[in-house]
Amino acid sequence: MRLHHLARTLAATLLLALPLEGISAHEGHDHDAAPANVVLPGAPRAEAASEKFELVAVARSGGIVIFLDRFATNEPVIDAAVAAETPQGSIEAAPLPDGTYRLPAPSLAAAGRHDLIFTVTSDGAAEVLGLTLDVPATTSAPEGGSPGAAAAGSAVPRDMKQRLIASDSGMTAALLVAFVAGALGGMLLARRRKASTLLLAAAIALASFASSSLAHEGEDHGTPPVARLPAAREVAQVLGDGSVFVPKATQRILAIRTTIAEAAAYPRTVELPGRIIPDPNASGFVQAAVGGRLSPPVGGFPRLGTQVKKGDVLAYVTAPLQAIDVSDMRQRQGELDQQISIVERRVARYESLASTGAVARTQLDEARLELQGLKDRRSALDKVRREPEPLVAPVDGIIADGNPVAGQIAQTNAMVFHIIDPARLWVEALSYEALPRLQRATARAGGRELSLAFRGAGFADRNQSIPIHFAIEGDVGSARVGQFVTVLAETPDQQRGIAVPRSSIVRGSAGQDLVFEHVGAERFEPRPVRIEPLDGERVLVSQGLAPGRRIVVQGAELLDHVR
Repeated sequence: MRLHHLARTLAATLLLALPLEGISAHEGHDHDAAPANVVLPGAPRAEAASEKFELVAVARSGGIVIFLDRFATNEPVIDAAVAAETPQGSIEAAPLPDGTYRLPAPSLAAAGRHDLIFTVTSDGAAEVLGLTLDVPATTSAPEGGSPGAAAAGSAVPRDMKQRLIASDSGMTAALLVAFVAGALGGMLLARRRKASTLLLAAAIALASFASSSLAHEGEDHGTPPVARLPAAREVAQVLGDGSVFVPKATQRILAIRTTIAEAAAYPRTVELPGRIIPDPNASGFVQAAVGGRLSPPVGGFPRLGTQVKKGDVLAYVTAPLQAIDVSDMRQRQGELDQQISIVERRVARYESLASTGAVARTQLDEARLELQGLKDRRSALDKVRREPEPLVAPVDGIIADGNPVAGQIAQTNAMVFHIIDPARLWVEALSYEALPRLQRATARAGGRELSLAFRGAGFADRNQSIPIHFAIEGDVGSARVGQFVTVLAETPDQQRGIAVPRSSIVRGSAGQDLVFEHVGAERFEPRPVRIEPLDGERVLVSQGLAPGRRIVVQGAELLDHVR
């Protein structure tokens, strides 16, 4: 009996505690999911759009500020005529220096619903846009765009105050009922043995009553939950659904631009790694045929970047002579000097005898020719010792490489200068698969696009790749030999998708490629997409984007940094 009595008493105590927990957990709670905090713009606003224009009206103290943009591109329209049809009549909006328009109508900034019809005239075209501006009584947006302070200091609605008061009253009543029941149970337990049974029954009744009535205090099943007004300023922010809210004023500072997505068929493009090389027909090396000591020409060695012409002397190479070579040359010189001396005497004798007719004229001429040949051979030996080898430019161009120093020993076949024509450059790309003849190709180098013309593809395997040569057409700009580039070459195959600028693609936190869709006048939603290479300035969105959507093409990186 003692165990049953103890169990009943413990159960009664737990049941008396349950209503309090149920009330505290159920207070102000709907049976549906808990409502998320709705982040609202700081100032009351409404928007309207047509095929050409997009209009945002923001209520400010003393009137309405109007932002007017092109619907397709999001470019501000600053030279339009804007008029509003209001219950008070037609009102002309005055243009402001910052590119907005102001509607001087203090009555429209008052609390309530205001139905407005705007007529926009620009470039000879007129559009009619209708909207409803809802100005809550608890929100007051001051002039200058600082509505956060007004939202933070706004009064709590009267019905909310009544629910809070009823909720506090219900909590007090529940605590009082629990205290009285506990005191009564203690008194009964002190007198009767069956008091535990009575206490248990009373606890069950009290728990049932508190759960059905007090738990619903402060709850209205027919009224939607009231969203909390934000205390933040009117700035760009990420909303609860993941979209980005950017006020029109901020969009103009960030220069956000959009375009309408259109699907079309494009040639399949392959992306190849490559580097810039000189044109083989407009470049050359200056090398020494024999090893020797370098010496500068008249005016010194040409500097890097110097323009040279074919045949210009760029340096001299003086071949060193070994001791044995010098001995042989001296012996040959001595022999030639001796022969020259003998032939000179013979020529002199023949000349004296030729006048008397003792010697034929032919003998005299032969002696003279022999003497001249010996002198030429002697002079050639002297030149070998004195004259260096000139190094000349093989083509027209500039000095691209080379750093010779006077007195430097140049090895045989060593490169002394490298000459290229900077206006005639090629690109060598590497392909890891056999490709058909490529008709059109581009290369991205130094932040710009270069147009390429196909010159040929190799058949030899170079480190598991095939070299493909292209010639750069037009101005090469700042391209330099050896610079790495990305080649985008078109193939005969076709693929369908939406072409967007590369600036539209941003990288998400998980590494996913994203584009921002302009879903509302001041809202942007990130869309994960799958992209393929197209050319140097665009990519092809093959999945994740439907035609007809407005896509951000300028300022996407700035939107991606909004937090």
